Amino acid sequence: MVDAALIQQCADRALKPAIVETFIERAGSQDPLAVTVRSGNRVVLVPKPTTPDEAMDLIRQHVGRNIVRVGITQYPAGLGVVEAGELKPDLVDACANLRMGTALFAKVYRIVTKWYGNPTDKEVLPQVFDDAIIAWQTGYFEGTAVFRAPDPAEVKLVEPTPAREGETAERVDGKTEAGDSDPARKAASTDPNKAGIRIDLSGIGAREK
Repeated sequence: MVDAALIQQCADRALKPAIVETFIERAGSQDPLAVTVRSGNRVVLVPKPTTPDEAMDLIRQHVGRNIVRVGITQYPAGLGVVEAGELKPDLVDACANLRMGTALFAKVYRIVTKWYGNPTDKEVLPQVFDDAIIAWQTGYFEGTAVFRAPDPAEVKLVEPTPAREGETAERVDGKTEAGDSDPARKAASTDPNKAGIRIDLSGIGAREK
C-alpha cells in the first residue's frame, strides 16, 4: 500500500485519495523502480532494477522501441520524449511519478467521463472508472489515444465508489437476494438508460460527425 502521506502530498488534487489508492492498486505498482516493458501484447522479461540509475538505464534501452511503463503509477515513459537522452530521473522518484501519473490519469478519466456524457448516476460511475483504468493500461479508449488527446478540462469528475473485489464476490454469491435487491441490477433491468451499455451507436446514421 502506497503511503497515505505520499498521496496527500504528491497526488493530483483532481482525484480524491481513495481514488488514487484504487488506481495504484489496479493499474500501478508498489515499487517506485518498477519498469514494465511490452512489445505489442507480449511482456518483455527485463532484469529488476535495484537503484534509480539501473531503472533509468533500463528505460533508455527500451523507450522508443517498446512500450515502457514506470514507477508507482506505471507512467508511460516515452510520452512527450523524442530521444532517450531527454528522459528525467523524475520517472523513478516516488513523489514526482505520483504527481505526473495521477495528473495524466485524471485527464484520461475526464476523457472517458465526457464520452459517457458526464454521468452522475451511481450505478454508472463505477463502469466509467473501470473504463478509465482500462484506457490507462492500453493507452486507448474508443479509438482515441488518450495520453496525447486534448484534456477536456471543463469536465468535473464525480468520484465513484469502485466495488472492491470482496464486494463484487458478495454480489456473485447471491448475498443481494438473487439480484432483486441490487439497485444497479434492478435499474439495468427496468431502465435501459441506466444499464451502463459501453457500445457507442451514435455514429450509425444517428448524427453526423
